[in-house]
Amino acid sequence: MTEPAARLELLTRAGCHLCVTAAETLGRIAAEAGVGTRAVDVDADPELQAEYGDRVPVVLLDGREHSYFTVDVPRLRRDLGIS
Repeated sequence: MTEPAARLELLTRAGCHLCVTAAETLGRIAAEAGVGTRAVDVDADPELQAEYGDRVPVVLLDGREHSYFTVDVPRLRRDLGIS
């Protein structure tokens, strides 16, 4: 069986305590919804760093910005159809 496609991305960086919390929350919600996640280090890509670097963590759903600094759990659950 293959892994589900990563519908959720977490833009993060090393040493970000908010990113750790967001990753845990996102992992839990993704498991409930049966969707894949992936973490992306904004510092590894100059374009991502320029656009999102001052707002990490940033949650992307299907490639579009969903929330930043914290995971908007009620909205994310609703948008994933698990509310």
